[in-house]
Amino acid sequence: MQYIQRIESARIKKYLENFPAVAILGPRQCGKSTLARHLLKDYPGAIFLDLENPEDRMKLRDPGLFFHLHAGKLICLDEIQRIPELFQILRSVIDANNSNGQFLILGSASRELIHQSSESLAGRLVYQELTPFQFIETKKESLFGFQLRGGFPRSFLAVDDEISFQWRRSFISAFLEQDLALLGFGYPPETMRKLWMMCAHQQGQLSNLSRLGQSLGVSHTSVRIYLDLLRDTYMLRILQPFDANTGKRVVKTPKVYLRDTGILHALLNIRSIEDLLGHPVFGPSWETMVIEQLLAGWEGDYGFYRTPAGAEIDLVLEKKGKIIAIECKASSVPIVGRGFYSAVEELEIDHAIIVAPVVDKYPLKNGVWVMPLNDVIIELFPEH
Repeated sequence: MQYIQRIESARIKKYLENFPAVAILGPRQCGKSTLARHLLKDYPGAIFLDLENPEDRMKLRDPGLFFHLHAGKLICLDEIQRIPELFQILRSVIDANNSNGQFLILGSASRELIHQSSESLAGRLVYQELTPFQFIETKKESLFGFQLRGGFPRSFLAVDDEISFQWRRSFISAFLEQDLALLGFGYPPETMRKLWMMCAHQQGQLSNLSRLGQSLGVSHTSVRIYLDLLRDTYMLRILQPFDANTGKRVVKTPKVYLRDTGILHALLNIRSIEDLLGHPVFGPSWETMVIEQLLAGWEGDYGFYRTPAGAEIDLVLEKKGKIIAIECKASSVPIVGRGFYSAVEELEIDHAIIVAPVVDKYPLKNGVWVMPLNDVIIELFPEH
């Protein structure tokens, strides 16, 4: 399969030079193993162990001895959530060797699910999240094509849209029926599938736990647990309200997004760009893609802003005292309402951007700019 250079590569190498262990976390099949194998080429003698492979797991029957025999080499442990008890051993090995760049750890669950790492390797381990492909990495001209297929490598690189669609449908089934069980969760796959489908139909809307619970026949507490699990396996983004001190009464209920638009479209049986353009989810899908592309590299605070009076911004970014408003419009002639301008005024926004499928950026009014996604990414992340 074609290798696409990942933006995070340089940062991970820098981390390996300065920390004993680096953890790359992200959803299943997002390219963690491929990236790691590519990085290991620069480290002579490096070892890659896939902990889902019985042969590689056998090598760790006595992990202390194995790590001792290979001291001085970079060891990559893929799918670390399969053997979380390794973290206790890694701590003693790291301290005994007392050097940087000892372990590269890959996991398909958040640090909260792999909780032993935060307890055992505090001060020794740094985390880097890896998302599916970012649009700027693909160097492709078809933004709508990227939106349709999403960023999972096998979906994006498929020979045609139908093969891409079938891969995503298979991914969904495998995730629900196998991956969650491997993480130790015995939730009924059909219940989780129904919840996932309901989230897809309500993409980008405020979460209503009681209503979801009624539809599923479970308590709102169970719904919260299910949503948190999907969040911690990188399938959902639970976008919190932006913490603004405006004195205004604001909506405090979070929004829920399926993070990958390709998975969203597979759940909704959207197979082609034509299907997507005519579907009610087109706007929320565009919003999702923009938000995910921008948050992939953002290191400051963020959230959405909404008041009961109607002031609203899709995404607010804040870093070093500077506040940026991002509004997502899936139209080549975007129009924003009074609520957006009210929110810009209330938050004293420094820079307001409408991200739309346009070719060139241009000013709208009152300091608001309409910009294509690539221009926004380059402006916010010039290092890319």
